[in-house]
Amino acid sequence: MTKKQAYVKMGYDGRYLYADIYGELDHHGVKEVREVIDEQLYQFRPTMFVMNFGQVAFMDSSGLGLVVGRAKVAEDLHCMVRVVNVSPRIMKIFALAGLERLSCIKIEGA
Repeated sequence: MTKKQAYVKMGYDGRYLYADIYGELDHHGVKEVREVIDEQLYQFRPTMFVMNFGQVAFMDSSGLGLVVGRAKVAEDLHCMVRVVNVSPRIMKIFALAGLERLSCIKIEGA
């Protein structure tokens, strides 16, 4: 099985910033994705940041850190975060980490 390198496609509509994330979110792939997202968050300062996990094949604690870290950046910018199309396996990781307790994040399953 070949590893699918993580990458992100971004979009902005004037209020919402969208990040469609692809591949495997592990310690090798998260850095570039994080840098692209942070750059766009600071550039656009959206009211809502939507992370689409529909094409994430695998996620470890580095992927969890990506979400928590971006939520902190977004919160500092007074921006809400939605994480959408989360697979049941990744939803379990989020639940174990207690992400639903963070007031600035709303998580939605696939």
